[in-house]
Amino acid sequence: MDIGNQKVRAQRLGKWFKRKQKRDDPFSSTEVSDRGEDDDSSDYLDSVLGRSREMDPCTSTNELRIFVGTWNVAGRSPIGSLAVDLDEWLNLKDAADMYVIGFQEIIPLKAINVIGAEDLTEATNWNMLIEKTLNGKYGCPWLTPMLNIISSDSYHYAGDPKLRRKNSFSGIIGTPTRERPKNQHDNLHGSSQYKLMASRKMVGVFISVWMRKELLRKYCISNVKVCSVACGIMGYFGNKGAVSVSMTIEGTSFCFIAAHLASGEKKGDEVRRNHQVSEIFRRTSFGRSPKNATSSSPLTILGHDRIFWFGDLNYRLCLEDSFARQLIKKQDWRALQEFDQLRREQKDGRVFHGWKEGSIDFAPTYKYSAYNINCYSGGLPGRSGEKQRTPAWCDRILWYGRGIKQLSYFRTESKSVKSTSTGIVAMRTILPTIRAPIRNCNQCRV
Repeated sequence: MDIGNQKVRAQRLGKWFKRKQKRDDPFSSTEVSDRGEDDDSSDYLDSVLGRSREMDPCTSTNELRIFVGTWNVAGRSPIGSLAVDLDEWLNLKDAADMYVIGFQEIIPLKAINVIGAEDLTEATNWNMLIEKTLNGKYGCPWLTPMLNIISSDSYHYAGDPKLRRKNSFSGIIGTPTRERPKNQHDNLHGSSQYKLMASRKMVGVFISVWMRKELLRKYCISNVKVCSVACGIMGYFGNKGAVSVSMTIEGTSFCFIAAHLASGEKKGDEVRRNHQVSEIFRRTSFGRSPKNATSSSPLTILGHDRIFWFGDLNYRLCLEDSFARQLIKKQDWRALQEFDQLRREQKDGRVFHGWKEGSIDFAPTYKYSAYNINCYSGGLPGRSGEKQRTPAWCDRILWYGRGIKQLSYFRTESKSVKSTSTGIVAMRTILPTIRAPIRNCNQCRV
């Protein structure tokens, strides 16, 4: 009986390593390989490795809490009451370790803005507002350095090696290396300052990544790089496309992709969106500088351990407008999801195969009336200038990679911006840290 069990375990082990090697190959011709029929063997091996790490004194586990958000601001500037919206949206009462925020249409998508020279004014203004929101309330804004927009495709942030600590980390979410202070309130409201790690703008698409300053002293953070891919008009203009950030934290590589895909609810428009996703996968590249030619940092999106793709993806609902509004009125989200275009495309293997998304238990985020922010566009027949639009979950957040646990997935309300939709998610992701004699910590999964 024991011999039989050993053979089964050996077979599972072999299958797991074959699939692991294929999945981790950043140059694989397929998008992402799903776990499929070998789920049980994969889970079994992960549990075995998990138990072995628990018993190994050379192993420690870090947990990082990440807020990922997407917001189409419809060309509005970050002034006035938008600051109140941002404060509520970022949910600072339950502050995260990292804030990764993606915006769409931070400038109007007019021809002059699409084909003209890149203007970083609005990106700088948004970063200043985010900085004020994150640090002005709970930190010391006068100590925060001036913000610099990263425009290079190979920006590198290595931190201060003198400040890094290699001792074990607590497994509690958000717990720093040192012991928690006696006054928890003082810690959250006095020293939770955030630093801009990376930022990238392409026409109206914008990504901004922030991290607690205290974590920069405790985590080894390197290879922070940015990339942009334009795939709008004629396939190469920046009115549509994605901006991405790559970074390595404690040996675990992360990739954040903020995207704005093709609009339209006609039959076949989903094909254009799928094609743009493929183009972003194909053309996103995080090159290495001559100084870091031997670096093991990922070059492509799929080469990363943890990947987050979010933004105004523009996938619609495949049903008649009046029926969609009836289901929304009943708040029957499960029935509505059966007609969700993105999930249908995923199920059929045409896009984001193997990626995950939380349960959508909130109303569609697209598209609200310019006359009444509490009503969907086209709800009042005959109103001049009001286009009929079937409501849909256009704003989405997907992820890929082991060791990620979703804490929440919901939308917030903007009281001041018309025709704007938002969606947010908070993630807990595990960062495996392994010291000698074990190497290659990127391959660990918890």
